[in-house]
This record gives sequence, structure tokens and C-alpha cells, in this order.
Amino acid sequence: MTSGVSIDILDLRHFSAPHLRALLEAEGELWLRRLHWDYRSSSRLLLQYLDNHMLPGYAALESGQVIGYTFCVYEETKAVIGDVFAMPGLPPEAPLSIATRAAEPAHRVEETLLQHLLELLLNSPHVDRVESQLLLHPTGAHTELFHQAGFQIFRRLFMLQPLEGRWSAPHFDLPPELELRPWREEDLAPAARLICEAYSRHPDSYINDQYRSVHGSLRFLHNIVRYAGCGVFSTQASHVVADRATRELVALVLGSRVSPQCGHITQICVHSQYRRRGLARMLLANAASQFLRQGVSEVSLTVTQANTEAVELYRSEGYDTLHVFDAAVWQREERG
Repeated sequence: MTSGVSIDILDLRHFSAPHLRALLEAEGELWLRRLHWDYRSSSRLLLQYLDNHMLPGYAALESGQVIGYTFCVYEETKAVIGDVFAMPGLPPEAPLSIATRAAEPAHRVEETLLQHLLELLLNSPHVDRVESQLLLHPTGAHTELFHQAGFQIFRRLFMLQPLEGRWSAPHFDLPPELELRPWREEDLAPAARLICEAYSRHPDSYINDQYRSVHGSLRFLHNIVRYAGCGVFSTQASHVVADRATRELVALVLGSRVSPQCGHITQICVHSQYRRRGLARMLLANAASQFLRQGVSEVSLTVTQANTEAVELYRSEGYDTLHVFDAAVWQREERG
């Protein structure tokens, strides 16, 4: 941090889009470089919330200029920390670019912002749970701060598979009682039931408690399919495996475009009674083939490191770890 310069931390809702536009452009450069993601759609959504003064969080100011921010969203009695990013130590006339970023001061500003947010959330009587997956930040970047606040930490992998020169149209042999078909809008409710079942007693249901109920799973799906919560949803890359007799879904894969050259697997799951039949491998191959037809050159996904079976499957399909990040979870002790 620049010597002799003080940093002010203020409520993020005091600011509008023009105050953070350059900062978000700088953050977008890092998303593209580190994760191959186009952050502009997310930035536009954040700027809309800022203009409506609806985004709870904090902004860091140096000499009157916003140099960092963090925010959260509330879901009933849960808060989800959405992001933290800082670009401190630059004079107001300097361009906010990744190339000129001062990494260590930026980290200290991010820690200060997170400390303010955690103090707010953990002392809010209506908040019983806090989740955080700071995808952009490497594992360990803020681990100690979360540990000190009583969070559990889960290491997650961001994996990437190159497609160019490797793929041709796959051939699948399904049992006669099952059918593979493209995703349809009416699949939302049965997909929510499938996700809730597939993640029962799964480590990821602790990281994201939406997986624990059909209602929560449906909310998760709406965020992916309808609200571009993770890139632009791709119906072409999204497929389901259904039981021909009951019409219930037994497996699915959902994909989104996160940049012109990169697709992302936003969800893949298989009903517990249909595992170890090659359905997940088939769906991954099908999604990759469909992405390739769209001109995509690589596909990414995230997975919890402790889920060793899934990690090995992805590696066998050509995915390599590009980035490691942390998921953090805090749960208030039951009140007596």
C-alpha cells in the first residue's frame, strides 16, 4: 500500500456504475488471463445492481478513487460472498490494468474489505450460514482470514480440456430403457429432483446447500439456465438422459459459453442407481462435441479436490488442472 496514503472503507451502496467501471474492467482482464472467461456480462450485471444501489458490500477508496470492492447476496438466512477484488496504489490518472497491478498491496486491501464484510455477516442475527467460492483467487490467498473467522475450507480445482484436433462426433450405446436428448425448458423441475438426489450426502452439498433440497436445486438451475449466472447457457451443449417409461431424468450435463473460445460444464450429475455405467463419460464427450461444433476450442469445469473419483474421470477425459481455489463455509452453531 502506498506509504502515507489512507484507505477508506465505505458501504458499496453509496456508489454507482461510473465509480467502479474501470475497476471491473481491470478485474475482467484477470478473469480472461487466468480462467479464459469473458467477465463483461458479469460486470454489466454488477453495474446494474450498483446503479440501483442494491448490492450489499464495501468499497475501498484511496484519494477519492474506488480501488477495491467486495459484495455479497442474501438468500433467506444465508449470505454468499460473491467477490473481492482490489487494485490499490495507482494514481487516479493511471490506467487500471493488470500489468501495473501492485499484488501485495492489493492483497492487503482485499483482506481489509473481507474483514469488514465478515464482521458484518457473522454479527448479523438473521444470517446463519455464509458461503464463499472466490473462483478468481488462488488457493491460500485468503485462507487464513477465513480460518480465523471459523470457516471450513475446501480446495477446488478449475480444470480445462483443449478440444482442437482431438474430437470427432461420438457414438453412444445406451440401454434400450434410456434415451439421450437435448435439454428442454420443461426439464427444470425433474432436473432439480435429480440434482437433489445425486448430491445427497455428497461433499458438495456442504459447500453449496442449494443441493440439499429440490427448491434449492431449482434456484441453482434458474441461475444457470435463465439468468446467465455462469456464462451464457448453451442448449446445444446441454443434454439429459431420461427413463423412457417414467420420463424421469437419470443423468444430465449443462453447459455455458464463458468466452468465444471457452465453454464451461456448469453441472453434470448421475442418479445414484445409474452410476458406473459410463453415463457421465458419455455426457462429457457429448458436451465437448457440441461445444466444438460451436467453434469452441476448450472446455472447463470445477470439481472439489476431495471428490477423487470425479477428478480421475475428468483427467481420463483430457482435463488438466489450470487453477486451484478455495470454497469456504461458515455455519452458525445452533442457538439454545
